Amino acid sequence: MSLKGYRYMENDFQVTSDMKKDFEDNGYIIIRDLLSNDEVKHVEHALTVGKFQEHTYAVPDGAGQETHMIMWNHPGEDVTGMVARSEKVAGTCEQLLGGEVYHYHTKLMKKPPKIGGRHIWHQDYGYWYNYGCLFPNMMTVFIAVDKCTRSNSCLQILKGSHKCGRIEHVKVAGQVGADMERVNELAKSLPLEYVELEKGDALFFHSNLLHCSSANTGTDRRWALLCAYNRADNNPTIQHHHPQYVPLKKVADSAILACHNFTALEGKHFIDPISDKRPGRVLPLHEQ
Repeated sequence: MSLKGYRYMENDFQVTSDMKKDFEDNGYIIIRDLLSNDEVKHVEHALTVGKFQEHTYAVPDGAGQETHMIMWNHPGEDVTGMVARSEKVAGTCEQLLGGEVYHYHTKLMKKPPKIGGRHIWHQDYGYWYNYGCLFPNMMTVFIAVDKCTRSNSCLQILKGSHKCGRIEHVKVAGQVGADMERVNELAKSLPLEYVELEKGDALFFHSNLLHCSSANTGTDRRWALLCAYNRADNNPTIQHHHPQYVPLKKVADSAILACHNFTALEGKHFIDPISDKRPGRVLPLHEQ
């Protein structure tokens, strides 16, 4: 049975008190049809027509498989930037987090069929804590570019686990993930949910929500666009590979389809874990 979700209605969408309560109680909300079919096609075209794919790097899963990732720090002026800057994405995050947010990074997670690797249980704040973010006033929007099902490795979450606070993250089976003794104890009392999504559906989730995904052993790829945000008053105290506070210039939802900038990627600052050697940098190989 699919999880409870809200539905995006063009020109008639607002963050309700029920949405805020669900986010506070459960650590997430699902918004169905956040991107229309036309918008999903528009985004996918932007991701494939230009040089986006040249920035792909592999994330080994510790079990002989790998996931492919493209990550960038600033939204930019292209179609993907309009998604990250849109009211229905960034504006919804501001209302759920209770304050101004800025763009922390966006990534395209690509799990190829048959070989797409797993991601072990973790919290995003389990990593971001180490980057000088003092409070977990942060969140991610997982937007399905492809249909996400159990067979092609949809996200799994422990409902309400954001209330347990940050869990120590340690080396687990070749990755960095949450202490599994703690996770196993939490799993005894918290519901395990499989977040199955149609194209364009989105999961808005808190930075302390425990989540994982299995290897993609199915025949369908799983692409997802993940936009991460930090509250403006939670500016990181150290410089690291993701940006400190930069004001976010939000745009109307209509800007996504109105934008036909598919190939100009200036200013996005793509992450390159091999050549980017800035001092103090922590490689983001295990995020998501």
